[in-house]
Amino acid sequence: MNKIYVKVLAEFDTEGKVIPKSIEWYNGKIYEIKKILDVRNAVALKTSGSGIRYTVKIGRQITYLFCEGQNISNHHSFCKWFVEAK
Repeated sequence: MNKIYVKVLAEFDTEGKVIPKSIEWYNGKIYEIKKILDVRNAVALKTSGSGIRYTVKIGRQITYLFCEGQNISNHHSFCKWFVEAK
């Protein structure tokens, strides 16, 4: 598995929580996040890294989107976004 860093378009709610809306893949293609199924602090089991793990639905696929360098109790820090890819 490889860690692939991606651009993320996100919103911030009135509480300061980050809500990812879409990701831009390394080839420039943009994928809309249809639904966020789960949000939790987690370690990437298939690659190195940890942070907030968003379980997201993109099209018909369910995948993990990680906000590396951030934890769920500190919404105001910056992070690098990545997905695990085969």
